[in-house]
Amino acid sequence: MDLLLTLQESPLSISILMAAVVLLLIWNHLGKETQSSYGRLPPGPTPAPVVGNFFQVHVKEPYKHYLELSKTYGPVFTIWFANTPVVVIAGYEALKDSMIGMGEEFSGRLDYPLLMKSTKGYGVLVSNGNRWKQLRRFSLTTLKNFGMGRRSIEEKVKEEARCLVQTFSTFGDSAFSPQDWLSEAVCNVICSVIFACRFEFDDPQFKMIIETIDAYFSVLSSPLGQAYNIFPRVVGLFSRRLHYIFKLHEKVRGFLRLEAEARMKTLDITSPPQDFLEAFLIRMEEEKHNPNTDFNIDNLLSTAWSLFSAGTETTSSTLRQALLLMMKHPDVQARVQEEIDEVVGPDRCPSLDDRQNMPYTDAVIHEVQRSMDLSPTAVPHKMLHDTEFNNYLIPKGTVILPLLSSVLSDPKLWKNPDNFDPNNFLDEKGQFKKNDAFVVFGMGKRACLGEALARVELFIFFTFLLQRFTFKATQPPEEIDTTPLICSFGRIPRSYKCFAVHRA
Repeated sequence: MDLLLTLQESPLSISILMAAVVLLLIWNHLGKETQSSYGRLPPGPTPAPVVGNFFQVHVKEPYKHYLELSKTYGPVFTIWFANTPVVVIAGYEALKDSMIGMGEEFSGRLDYPLLMKSTKGYGVLVSNGNRWKQLRRFSLTTLKNFGMGRRSIEEKVKEEARCLVQTFSTFGDSAFSPQDWLSEAVCNVICSVIFACRFEFDDPQFKMIIETIDAYFSVLSSPLGQAYNIFPRVVGLFSRRLHYIFKLHEKVRGFLRLEAEARMKTLDITSPPQDFLEAFLIRMEEEKHNPNTDFNIDNLLSTAWSLFSAGTETTSSTLRQALLLMMKHPDVQARVQEEIDEVVGPDRCPSLDDRQNMPYTDAVIHEVQRSMDLSPTAVPHKMLHDTEFNNYLIPKGTVILPLLSSVLSDPKLWKNPDNFDPNNFLDEKGQFKKNDAFVVFGMGKRACLGEALARVELFIFFTFLLQRFTFKATQPPEEIDTTPLICSFGRIPRSYKCFAVHRA
């Protein structure tokens, strides 16, 4: 009432109010015109002027907001970031129909500003069309040749697992944070593929790579990262943190370039390549007279960075969460150790061959991944063509957000989706049970390149550590918080300290 009286007494206030109303009406009209220009898009919440639905989304946990919207608008709906429509696809059936059934149409990669900044628009992660097909085919073949999913890579993982066990042993009765050590062990596995060597944990170049990966994923999964991806020019202008991370990334890129140039000086294209860098350089040399080749130094540097960053962060974060969950659920940890003792024993190193005889351990690892929900929305896609889907017309170039979280938390697909429960992957006889709804590595043509390697790493590292140690927290199990620290683009686990108690 006081506000109304003030407005009645102030012609200037009335003029300002009327001007604001007129501007809102104009923006609303322009917004509707923008929306109508995109054809028959799926329904969704009404966007606000200029910013769209940006401020309606919980920036710390946007995927939860999308899950709620799917209950109102169905498995396919549209949200707006500024004047850009984003089509969210939720639920197993809709995701299967789009990512697999119409995989070609939905296989485009969005020009995500943070990803484009870190890759300069090159490499297998952000490429589209023929470039992406060539780089992905080459990367998969090369990784396979260097042992991804085979015994040769298993031996490299075992080597890092032994080093990790030795490092953890040095802490004795003292509490420590396993975060850096896990990241370095996993990163060294990637180094063995990229460089055919491993780094000592105190190597300054290696430390720089780890720091860059940690900082990069931290901002990628933060509200700052979301804001930059929507308003890159404005946010990029004022954020010191972003400038620092971009500087770090340029240093890593420079290091990779020096490694590539050093190999070029002694490259023998008649000999089998020793690592991913050499394999790519040989292909570059073979196609150097092709003006349209996609095998160039920019695609090499950006593809190598993507393998490093994604391969390190995802697996190390999963292992970190796995140890935290073992401390939260000591009964589960004890049962895993019992199975390890029965199948492997206290002295022999665990191997991949043991996995088929360890259904409970396998179920625990899968349940860690499912309950963690590391990438709730996957990396955004874009439509490659105007496409009819679910009776809607999605225009070429439209941003597509696959809501993987909607599958991993669906009560129709899991026995106990809201809690950490290995029984989600066990049948009535206690045997491991596969589930097509296990989509943590993505779906369709853009599924994770390193899935086979990640599976090897998770099993070997996890069983090695629990064979040698019992992990205990610095507080009672009931006080342990297992919810992720960051839950935006990705779900990054909390940092913590623990005790690694040697098993007798």
